[in-house]
Order: sequence, then C-alpha cells, then structure tokens
Amino acid sequence: MADTPSSNIREINISNEMRTSFLDYAMSVIVSRALPDARDGLKPVQRRILYSMNDLGIVSDKPYKKSARIVGDVIGKYHPHGDSAVYETMVRMAQDFSYRYPLVDGHGNFGSIDGDSAAAMRYTEARMSKIAMELLRDINKDTIDYQDNYDGQEKEPVVLPSRFPNLLVNGTTGIAVGMATNIPPHQLGEVIDGILALSHNSEITIPELMEYISGPDFPTAGLILGKSGIRKAYETGKGSITLRARVQIEDIAHGKQAIIVTEIPYQVNKAKLIEKIAELAREKRIDGITALRDESDRNGMRIVMELRKDVNANVLLNNLYKHTALQTTFGINMLALVDGQPRVLNLKQALSVYLEHQKVIIRRRTEFELRKAEARAHILEGLRIALDHIDEVIQLIRSSKTTDLAREALMNRFGLSEKQAQAILDMRLQRLTGLERDKIEEEYAELVKLIAELKAILADEEKILSIIRDELNEIKERYNDKRRTEITFGGDQDIDDEDLIPEEQIIITLTRNGYIKRLPSSTYRTQKRGGRGIQGMGTNEDDLVEHIISTSTHDTILFFTNKGKVYKSKGYKIPEYSRTAKGLPVVNLLEVDKDEWINTIIPVSQYDEESFLFFTTKDGISKRSPLSSFANIRNNGLIALSLREGDELISVRLTDGTKHIIIGTKKGMLIRFVETDVRSMGRTASGVKGISLEEDDEVIGMEILEENQDVLVVTKNGYGKRTAAEKYRIQNRGGKGIRTCNVQEKNGPLVSMRSVTEDEDMMIITDSGILIRMEVAGISKVGRNSIGVKLIRLDENSSVTAVAIVDKEESEDSQALIQKPIGEIEDEDIDVEALDEAEVLDDVEDEGDN
Repeated sequence: MADTPSSNIREINISNEMRTSFLDYAMSVIVSRALPDARDGLKPVQRRILYSMNDLGIVSDKPYKKSARIVGDVIGKYHPHGDSAVYETMVRMAQDFSYRYPLVDGHGNFGSIDGDSAAAMRYTEARMSKIAMELLRDINKDTIDYQDNYDGQEKEPVVLPSRFPNLLVNGTTGIAVGMATNIPPHQLGEVIDGILALSHNSEITIPELMEYISGPDFPTAGLILGKSGIRKAYETGKGSITLRARVQIEDIAHGKQAIIVTEIPYQVNKAKLIEKIAELAREKRIDGITALRDESDRNGMRIVMELRKDVNANVLLNNLYKHTALQTTFGINMLALVDGQPRVLNLKQALSVYLEHQKVIIRRRTEFELRKAEARAHILEGLRIALDHIDEVIQLIRSSKTTDLAREALMNRFGLSEKQAQAILDMRLQRLTGLERDKIEEEYAELVKLIAELKAILADEEKILSIIRDELNEIKERYNDKRRTEITFGGDQDIDDEDLIPEEQIIITLTRNGYIKRLPSSTYRTQKRGGRGIQGMGTNEDDLVEHIISTSTHDTILFFTNKGKVYKSKGYKIPEYSRTAKGLPVVNLLEVDKDEWINTIIPVSQYDEESFLFFTTKDGISKRSPLSSFANIRNNGLIALSLREGDELISVRLTDGTKHIIIGTKKGMLIRFVETDVRSMGRTASGVKGISLEEDDEVIGMEILEENQDVLVVTKNGYGKRTAAEKYRIQNRGGKGIRTCNVQEKNGPLVSMRSVTEDEDMMIITDSGILIRMEVAGISKVGRNSIGVKLIRLDENSSVTAVAIVDKEESEDSQALIQKPIGEIEDEDIDVEALDEAEVLDDVEDEGDN
C-alpha cells in the first residue's frame, strides 16, 4: 500500500471537531426541520408542501390531485428526505382533530382519532384548503424573500406572507436538538382580536391581551381547568394546562347511571383510552363499570360507561380522571424562530412578531404595486405624447428603415425612454380612435391617483396598520367559528386526591413521641362518664397520646410546633391505622426538625380574608394574625410567630375577629377578654401579653368563648366540671384573671380547659393510651371554685394528658356498659354517678380573685 502523502493529513483536536460538528448538526435540525418560523408558524416541510401545491395549481377551487404526486414534487424540488416524513406531515395538516384549521383538504382515508393510519399516498388525494390559500396570498407581489433549494436549481420561499397568525391559530409541536416546542392551537377570531388590540396600543399588557385571547382552543374541544397555567404560559412562554374530557352523568334504566364522554383531550387516542378504561375495570382498580362501549359515529363522539347501582358516579369519574387520559396535561413551550434564532416567546411577543411581519408584507406589496403603477404610468405618458403628435410620429416611423432606427428616432425627437418608444411602436391602430384616447387619459388619471395613495401608505405607518386591520377583519369574517374548548373554573389545575376520597369525619391522634394516625370518628362510641373507656392505641411504656382532634378528610390540618412554626397536611393524607395501632412517625409526614415537636393541631376548611388565627404561648403572650397569611405553607414549614427566649407556643384557635378569648393556667386561673384587645399582626410578630402569670404558673389552654357555651376544665387526676360562661366577667387583656377551678392535691393541676356546649361529646386521653368518650351534657355544671366530679377512673400512676371535643354521636345503648381497655365487658355495671356527685363543693368566691 502506498504511503499517504503527508500534505493530505491534518492534525485536529477531536474534542473541538466533535463540538463544531454537533453544533452544526444541531443548528441544521433547529432551523431546517423542527422549529416553526414565528412569522408564518410553519416548519420548513410544511411550508414546502403548501408552496409546492400552490406551484402545481392544486388550490382550493381546483380538482384534487394524488397525494403521491404532491409528495414527489416536494421531495424532488425542496425537501430531500423520506417520502413517509413528507406524507405524514401532509396527513396531519389534513386532520381536523390535529389542526384547529386544517391547511390541506384531504380526499380519502387520512386517519382517525382512534389512531388508524392514513391510506397509502397512492390512494389518497389532496388539495389546499381555503384558509391555506390565505397563507400564500400576494406571494407573487414580491412580499417575501426566496432562497436556493438544496441543489440550487430551484427557489423556495424563506417565509410565507401568512395573512392570518398561523403560529397561534394552529399551533405546532417539534423536537429539535436540546430543545422542543409545543404551541397549542387557538381560536382564530380571538387571536385576530388580540392583534387588533396590539395594533391600537403597543403598550398593551398581557393581562389586557387575555381579555381578547382567553386561552388555547383545541380541535377536539374538551375543557381546560383554570386559567393560572394559561396565564403563566402567556407571560413567560412556558406553562402547563390541564385538559379534561367533556363528560355528563345520565340516569338510565333500573335506577342505574351512565357516564357519557362526548369530547376528549387534545392528542388523546380514543381507542387506547377505551382500552385503558377496560383494563382498569377488568383489574378492579376502578370498580363499578358494568358496560363499556364506543357509540361514536359521523355525528360525533360518544363513549358510554354504565355503572352499578351502588356506585357513586362522581367518585368513579374522579378516579378515571386520575388514572386515564380523560384528563391530561399539556405542557406549553412557545419556542419559535425569530430572525433565524430560537426564542421562547410570551403572548405579546408572538403577536408582535406577526404584526411586524405583516407590516413588512404590506410595505413590500405596496412598493411592488407602486413600481407596477409607475411603470404603467410611464408607458401611458409616452402614449399620450404620441397621440398628441400622431401625424409626426407616423411620418417618423414610416421614414425609418428599421425598428431600431424608429425607436431611436422617437427617443431623440420626443425625449422618450426606450420602453415608451417601444410601447409606441407596439401600439395598434385602433388606439388612435377618440374612444381609445379617452381610455388612455382615464387610465392615466387613475394611475396618478393610485400612485399618490401608495406613496401616502408608505409614508405613514398608521395607514399600513389600517390596511392590516381591514384585511384581518376580512379573514375573521370569512373563517371565524365558535370556540370549542371551554375554560372552566370549577377545578384546580391538577385533580386533587381528595376528589377521589369520600368526605367523612375522622379522629386524628398524635403521641408525645410523634406517632400520628387517623381513624373514623365512629370508632369510639359514647359512654357514660366514669367509664373505663376503650383502648385508643397501642403505646410504648415511654409514649402517650398528647393530641386528638375531630375533623374531615378534606380539611387542611395545620400543625403548630413548640418553636412557633406551622406545617400542613390534608386530613386524608394522614395514614389510617387500626384502633390499637401506634401510627406513623410524624417526621415521615412532615419535615419537623429534630428539636421541635407538635403541640397544637387545628383543622381549616378554607382560607378567607375575614378569619384569624389567635395564638397563646406558655408565658401568656398572645397574637392575632389573618388566616390568609398561612395559605401558602412550604413543605419545610413556615414561621407562625416569633417566640421570646424560653417561651413555647401552647395553643392556636381559628376566629372571625369578633370573639371572646379565654386563657387558662395550670394553677386554675382564667382570664376572659375581647379578641380585638389584641390587634391584628403580621405572621412573624411575637405578640403582646394576654395574661399575667403567678410564679411557677403557666398557660395550659386558650379557647374561644361564646355566650351559649360553658367552660369545661379537666385536671390531671381525672376530675372535671362545667361552669357557665356568664360566671367569667370580661376583663382587659394582661390581667391575672379569676379562679376557674379549686386546684387541690386530690384533683391535681389543670391539664385542659375547653369551651363546650351540651350538644357535643368529649374524649379524654390518658398517658397509658386509654380513651373514653362521653356526652358533655352528662358532666356536672357547677361553680368556678369547685374541684369537679370524677370523669374517668384511672389506674394507679396514670393521669389525664389531653382532652378533645368532638361532634355528638348517638349512643348504641343509653345504659352503656363500662368497658375494659381492650373492649371486654365487665361482669358488673358500676354506677359511679352517686359517688361523684358527693364530691362537688359549693360555689364559693375566692377572695384572691382579681
């Protein structure tokens, strides 16, 4: 083998060469294949198909031609790629379920929404649609630039005139190298209205534009949930919207119901959707569908799902939204080529690029028409000169030996241009009649007027904008139709899991060691006071239940910690366990720090502007903040209030800004004051003094007190009592308060103070995990200074740790038996009422009350 000449060898850096080559390839894909031009909204292959059809004369008012003929012309002249790529693009441009306004009028099988492929190109026929003609209108009036095709033998347009804003009207999708575009289609009239508004006010804002362009409009109709995703996409060029099928629930025979689907989300394959629903029903992942059939025909779509009698149609439908393409997400990425460079465009930028393109089109068309008019006027001026000197002209022509000599003689004699002289030589004798002469004068006068108008247009941009507006209104009048996709405000962008879960009352418990669980409220049946209760949960020797609340599965649960931070979760997201199970470590549910623990839990149904959260700390500091300040809580929590050194958050309550607040202490003191004594503060404020504490005393509870409520206190040793609200006079915040319970060694210090009515039940939790539920009405109503009655029989070394007020529940047996912790029935029914009533002391005012 001969040695390779060293002159043919170059040393190159392989890294640089790979980088350069890949960038060249990437830019070629970006510019020449995958991304649309922002001006006409077309990718190169789409533009070439339309231009080739126009060039072949396969327009909307001419007969269809074989698709293979069109594809062959496109490949041979402009697009040297596979025929399948070109044909598939043309097929998509003809599908009314893919394009909002199809650009190709197909004849034959061009596929279906069930995913059926189009027939081979040798069988189908096509021509340009009527609206596609508007993309190429005035293309022969020098309105656009041309470039060489791939082999330099032909010319192809760089961009089409695009007399309507196709980028937004039909949208596009494409994957390039390192980037992708996904622009949704829109309703023609809305987009035109937006451009007209922009043409009148260049400072218009995107929210103002959204008054004209409400959102995407898909050919398959359906629903868009909410406007937040649309707004984000229009403002930034990127966003995500949730599409949902149009569904209705109908009553059918035998008391059953059926779910009827009449519209599905954009780009969803109907056949695969039905297949997926059938699969879920077969595997019992969605239970309750007894029949599934596709009744779609040429008149429209209709998918029918018959349901069992006992099935909740709305819950099943929400499960379908969750697990099938009846609900999908459309990611908007408004990426297009602007001046040959890929750019992400917001709504105003996309409209502005199109508007500027139309200014160029109108200006170039006007210049073309001006040149044409001036050229014609120039000829007419020569003819007028000839007619004014017709005898001399005839004599001069007759005396010339050749045409060239005659032309030159005319130019020299009358100062004519070569074109004018040639026009005179080409003039027919009939133009010498008086009638023809009048026509020339009339045409010339009209041309002079036209030239003046065209020059005025070129000199005034407002005239250009006026022409654009007129022509856009003409397009709107001819092709506008009704919006198909409805934008609804009845749902969030993403279907919430709570829609899949029936709303029910639940009990949530949290232990000192941080184990949380939920149970149905009906788990605990009502007992008479003095009972032993039932085992509420299993606990370790060093653990005990500290918090218990009654709420709904759909409520938001706010968790406040001793450090003044707040976390949140939905009721249904808290795991459900059996009655005796320990539960889930709360650190697996919330991002609580190691050195903080939850000491207050409150449920919230909705965040409104008129609600407040009222806080009280162990040292008696109180604060009131708007509930709306806590609507957006991060996963890692939010500061609820700033605590002073050594202080801890004790209690938080939801108020409406007009309530009376009561604060109780361990030593049995209580203060009542009007909520507005504490002004509304910011979320991170520390607060003001709510109650002044004696030495070694601390706050054990804070409640809202209504006029029709009683104050219920429970002590460590299981004693409790009710006292009427009127026994507590209203004071100014910051005082020492008055006595609410006679704290002795027998009953022990207060562990809970609650405001209650007789229509509620109470649940008591002990440090050994025992729970007892009883009617509040069954608890004695006595004076402030009594020690109360025994509410629960405690084992030795056991004590009460928490109290919860829950909705009233009917007892299974008004003479409920005393139960052991595991629910075993005792051999005897012990009457504890007579014993407890003897322990009630007289209501004696304490001289030390303040």
